[in-house]
Amino acid sequence: MHSLNPNDWHLSVAPMMDWTDRHCRYFHRLLSPHARLYTEMVTSAALVRGKQLRLLEHSQQEHPVALQLGGSDPQELAEAARHGAEAGYDEINLNVGCPSDRVQSGRFGACLMREPVLVSDCVKAMRDAVSVPVTVKCRIGVDDQDEYADLQHFTETMLEAGVEVLVVHARKAWLKGLSPKENREIPPLDYQRVYRLKREFPQLVVVINGGITTVDAVREHLLHVDGVMLGRAAYHDPYVLARVEQALHGVPLPSRESVLQHMRPYVEAELARGTALKHIGRHLLGLYQGEPGARGFRRILSEGAHRDGAGWALIEQAMTPVLAAA
Repeated sequence: MHSLNPNDWHLSVAPMMDWTDRHCRYFHRLLSPHARLYTEMVTSAALVRGKQLRLLEHSQQEHPVALQLGGSDPQELAEAARHGAEAGYDEINLNVGCPSDRVQSGRFGACLMREPVLVSDCVKAMRDAVSVPVTVKCRIGVDDQDEYADLQHFTETMLEAGVEVLVVHARKAWLKGLSPKENREIPPLDYQRVYRLKREFPQLVVVINGGITTVDAVREHLLHVDGVMLGRAAYHDPYVLARVEQALHGVPLPSRESVLQHMRPYVEAELARGTALKHIGRHLLGLYQGEPGARGFRRILSEGAHRDGAGWALIEQAMTPVLAAA
């Protein structure tokens, strides 16, 4: 196996169901040349049993991009990982953090934190199948299994399986009684526990995730861990990605207008393929978050994108209130 560069995980955008599809990732890449991007979770069953290989579609501009898989059958995950590697993904990530009911019924996601040996078997099978890094995304705990020792044991088991990168959402998951949305908000964040993990396992690339919304917070976390993964902040206020790029890499801040202009060839090519504008436009709604004219931008774009024949002209029209307020 090739040796990893921890800097490759310095900044990433979390896998988010119904959000981080290929259109979203293309847009995020324009805002952040260096961030590692993740797909929505794709189940191994969809790829292997359902033969839905179209779920792996992505554009070359998205790299570095990781495929996140959900599942708990080592052989099936190995085959799904192989499909992902053949499709060109730079990393295969196993979801051991998602608390939704649908996920639990399939015996994957956060409930797997209770079965570290099974996760270890999955990781080994995937690593045998592909040459790209196989990584794991987990929580700091699950239900009543939330002592640091539990996370420590889980991490030791991952290391033995050959995991070199662990992405840790710094909240525990409650599998019963909380919705997925509540699981992202109610269990308290415990960043110190993730920092401790990095101190005790210095050989592991540790990426922290959960509740991180500002450039200052990113900088603070990077004093303690190898990488920061932004989730909802990157979606609702995507320009934060450009601010973090400037802070970490000195990349000049692009104007929001120039980012949209760079989207134009992509949008027009997708429309020509038969993609409806609404599937792309929804990811752009937060671009002017907090700026004068932002509400008008969102309103024009969200109301118009569903109409038949909506095209690039609608995005130009949506920019009018912003330009007028500038």
